[in-house]
Amino acid sequence: MKPVIALVGRPNVGKSTLFNRMTKSRDAIVADFAGLTRDRHYGDGRLGEREFIVIDTGGFEPDSTTGIVKEMAKQTRQAVAEADVVVFVVDIRLGLSAQDQDIARYLRTANKRILLAVNKAEGMSESPLLGEFHELGLGEPHPVSAAHGQGIRSLIEAALEPFEFDEQGEAGGEPDGVIRLAVAGRPNVGKSTLINTWLGEERLVAFDMPGTTRDAISVPFERNGQQFQLIDTAGLRRKGKVFEAIEKFSVVKTLQAIADANVVLLLLDATQGVSDQDAHIAGYILDSGRAVVLAVNKWDAIDSYQREQLKRSIELRLSFLKFAPIHNISALKRQGLGPLWGALADAYSSAYKKMTTPVLTRLIQEAVEHQTPKKVGHFRPKLRYAHQGGMNPPIVIVHGNSLEGVTDAYKRYLEGRIRAHYKLVGTPLRIEMRSSKNPFDDKD
Repeated sequence: MKPVIALVGRPNVGKSTLFNRMTKSRDAIVADFAGLTRDRHYGDGRLGEREFIVIDTGGFEPDSTTGIVKEMAKQTRQAVAEADVVVFVVDIRLGLSAQDQDIARYLRTANKRILLAVNKAEGMSESPLLGEFHELGLGEPHPVSAAHGQGIRSLIEAALEPFEFDEQGEAGGEPDGVIRLAVAGRPNVGKSTLINTWLGEERLVAFDMPGTTRDAISVPFERNGQQFQLIDTAGLRRKGKVFEAIEKFSVVKTLQAIADANVVLLLLDATQGVSDQDAHIAGYILDSGRAVVLAVNKWDAIDSYQREQLKRSIELRLSFLKFAPIHNISALKRQGLGPLWGALADAYSSAYKKMTTPVLTRLIQEAVEHQTPKKVGHFRPKLRYAHQGGMNPPIVIVHGNSLEGVTDAYKRYLEGRIRAHYKLVGTPLRIEMRSSKNPFDDKD
């Protein structure tokens, strides 16, 4: 599982700038007035081969009891609970404040690894001003400058130091025959009901494995001779010999489960339509390259007009998941679950489909005969041969000349032909173009 780093501190000390620096993104809104980040933001970071998740939080006032400030404190406590490491950000120019002391007092009781990052310290790594932050009793201060990128690498290295990273974690490797399946979706869409139905009613062989509250729990089971590993995000717990599911929504748990899965079942609620949160989760699944099947739960609870509206809403808001099969189910009434298993198995085998170089090359050449790519400037892209560059998701690498001129529309056309030939369902397919260097090879 990817380690989780939470950034906390009072307003306007530069947490969002640090978040952007650590995730190499512009996801957190950065502006020079206090209190902009009210919610938690999640992002993926990478240092060399090591991946981690960063949570950015609003300015923290642990003792606040009213309104939005109270809400932000709650969000920050949640982030601290979800984190493996907490980076407490202070501002060297503003010095140590009573609020910093309050936050430090709270963090000392949180029973987490804490790193103290003293921000805006560009060129001040030897400054005596660092000394006063020792008072917080949180160990050696790390001088950093989020705005200039100074000290960030050593801060991340210190945060990741206790974690072992296993190289086998690469999802693109050969499958071992066990399908790792994550059930994702926002709260109350029926993840728990579905899992309980699977584990209880279908007499699946299941047992609980130890996991912390933050870890996604992994439940091995077998169905029709196929081994599965259910990576649960719904807060499944065992009570005696009976499974008890508590639907708690943890973004971290969901992100980690998706990263760890071969196939993701994205559960939607027919009575609620497609929400922003659904679209965010779907986007993350696509970015991570996972095979995905959509299941619309509570289908029996809506009428024909609502069904039409829902179909349109899925087409519109989740158009980037066109390759994913959609199944209408009722977890409560156990309707539609048989075909769903078939779709999950198909998505898994598509994600690990072996494609040989001769067949891929023939498909590319036939595609070009059927429709040549547009000329760009003096040159027309020449597609010469193709081979497979990875699995889960399948990656096809096309070699030739002037390939930088191949349009996205033409790539989609190639993708369609490859999908049709290999009957790929439920998995993204990535096509990469690699050009030869000699510009004289491809004059028409």
